[in-house]
Amino acid sequence: MFCRFQSESSYTSSEESCDGGGGGGGGERHAVLSYEQVRRLNDVMDDVVAIHGRGQFPTLHVRLRELVAGVRARLAAAPAQGGAGVAVRAVRLNGGAASHVLAPRAQPYSDIDLIFSVELPTARHCDRVKAAVLGHLAALLPRRRASPASPAGIKEAYVSKMVRVNSDGDRWSLISLGNSRGHKSVELKFVDTMRRQFEFSVDSFQIALDSLLAFHECAQLPIGENFYPTVVGESVYGDFHEALHHLTEKLIATRRPEEIRGGGLLKYCALLAKHYRPARPDKIKTLERYMCSRFFIDFPELNQQRAKLEAYLRNHFVGREEETLKHRYLTLLHGVVRESTVCLMGHERRQTLALIEALACRELCARALVVPGYVVCAACAACAACAAQAAQAAASAYCCDCCRPALCAA
Repeated sequence: MFCRFQSESSYTSSEESCDGGGGGGGGERHAVLSYEQVRRLNDVMDDVVAIHGRGQFPTLHVRLRELVAGVRARLAAAPAQGGAGVAVRAVRLNGGAASHVLAPRAQPYSDIDLIFSVELPTARHCDRVKAAVLGHLAALLPRRRASPASPAGIKEAYVSKMVRVNSDGDRWSLISLGNSRGHKSVELKFVDTMRRQFEFSVDSFQIALDSLLAFHECAQLPIGENFYPTVVGESVYGDFHEALHHLTEKLIATRRPEEIRGGGLLKYCALLAKHYRPARPDKIKTLERYMCSRFFIDFPELNQQRAKLEAYLRNHFVGREEETLKHRYLTLLHGVVRESTVCLMGHERRQTLALIEALACRELCARALVVPGYVVCAACAACAACAAQAAQAAASAYCCDCCRPALCAA
């Protein structure tokens, strides 16, 4: 499998991008949050998160603000005291939770992304960070446990994913907490350097938490309209107000699309499924070709593609309302791959399209089982479970989404 990605990447220069403002990037990247935004941020940080454990390990219930403060203290503490002994430059809220805080309308989010800006000069420092996080989780366990848990046991029980990157100018690690489907996970990212910190303008926001944490450590009064900390937000896209406009108007825009890794294709189709639209329709086909090429570079084998798609569906469509978007999402992904993939052999492309079709069919079957009166139309009866219900389609008021002209791939 060979993708001509390098030759395509010459399309985009620093002066030309798939954004809605000409790609100049001349706007201010920082902004001070309003009282309403600070209040929403405080609500997010004051929320009690559940970190579900495997086996005999109990669910840990901890206020998000206290979890962040505890991890930060562990990182700064000396190794002899159970800490990592690394300097913490800043702590930030990132991703969907940051967008929820900044947007004028409620924005659902599937997980909580936190960035700890730290110094990681060697692999040993990364090991210390890991040990410090596991040590803090152990400290949250109930005191009545008969014997202390080992770091390996804590990792198995409470950590769903660990990633470490140290190449090509990137030096960071990720520890994802939580193992329960349908609940928000907490992702702790420890970043020394990272070349690309966003995929699209709407997920480029980072909110500095240090002033809010200091406020709760010192203040005796609750946050009020005339008494609240100064909190600064940043858009690593480059223009804070332009990115906020994209978020408010549900527009898809990015810069330097050749740098977006393979998961960008899946995020793009998720935005389409949530009724976002391109800020620059005339550039979107080029963006789609970049993302398809990079997806197949990063996930060349069919089993890798299946694992990535299933993990994305599991982790990014949380809750009843989000679950209903899965089939629409897969239908849109199928269309983008069919129309914009230029780097695969014919049989490889057909294999990937068949995989997406099978996952879409599975989602339809699942919905037919859990939604009363919901059946799958004859056009979608691609498996026995669907065919059993297809005969009822004409009499049902609840037919599958792909029958609607706006979604029908045919």
